[in-house]
Amino acid sequence: MRVNFLVEDFLVFKYIGCATAARMIYRNLPEKDIQACWNSLRRDVDVAHFHTFGPLALFYRTYTKGVRLLTAHSTPHTNVGNIASSGLVNRLYPPIYRGFDHIITVSDPCDRDVRAMLPGVPTTMIPNGVDRAFFRHAPAKRRAFREALGVNEDETVVLTVAQQTPRKGIYDFLALAEQVPDLIWVWVGGFPYGPLSKDYFRIRREKKKIHENVIFTGFIPDIMDAYSGADLFFMPSHAETFGLVILEALASGLPVLARGIPEFREIFGDSIAFFKNLDDAGQLVQSRDHWRLSGEKARAATERYDIRLIAQRHAELYRELSGP
Repeated sequence: MRVNFLVEDFLVFKYIGCATAARMIYRNLPEKDIQACWNSLRRDVDVAHFHTFGPLALFYRTYTKGVRLLTAHSTPHTNVGNIASSGLVNRLYPPIYRGFDHIITVSDPCDRDVRAMLPGVPTTMIPNGVDRAFFRHAPAKRRAFREALGVNEDETVVLTVAQQTPRKGIYDFLALAEQVPDLIWVWVGGFPYGPLSKDYFRIRREKKKIHENVIFTGFIPDIMDAYSGADLFFMPSHAETFGLVILEALASGLPVLARGIPEFREIFGDSIAFFKNLDDAGQLVQSRDHWRLSGEKARAATERYDIRLIAQRHAELYRELSGP
């Protein structure tokens, strides 16, 4: 069986979550009966698995002979506060999504969103997975990351990995860093959509006002440097379909504090801690004894999301869709 992965991962887009998730599945598919290719233009495939729907994907969708399968890494509500002119973009979702034969949703909340938007379109819920062999604490990477940032071992590092947009909670991150100045606040990630990112110019102005306890690294080659170098993972996002970075942080042994949005509560349950507002978050980030205990349990919470299990579920769906 031939499966073609379609992912617009050029330039900085290779760092966005859908590209990361796609690569992990691609690398862990069972090789016994699946021949997988990446952004191939060959027509004679059994399944064309789309993870983005830009120009390349939309062109190939009309060209392939295979079953057209899309993973819904985003839904309209995740564009609000993330990209400029989100209302215009969101109107494109229903007609674009209807052009696929089957849709993979990455969580139950995501599945409900897609079904409400497109009644009758067949969906299968398969959550995101994490490579637990790669995402694990590395003391050497911890030392190197902290040395590169000029952070001492006795200082506490709070890490966020996300695009720099309002939807991801960047304004709350900045406010909380000012509210709790004795911690080191590190944000990994940039503007993959450039000036098309929501509040692009405003956020750049706000970053010029930051204090010495706030560090923006931009994109980094090895994300495990950051996960290993941190003490607490902070996710202030206002909306998600899943929250892959939370899974990566947990697998890396980090305790996680996230905004108590319904998606996070439903997906991660008591594996992570939640905050309601900035005052609440400010108190929680300073509960260091609590975080040490939470970190000891973090990795175990990711066992059911092991990428090998998730890739196997994808393989089973490919076989089902492609027929005998």
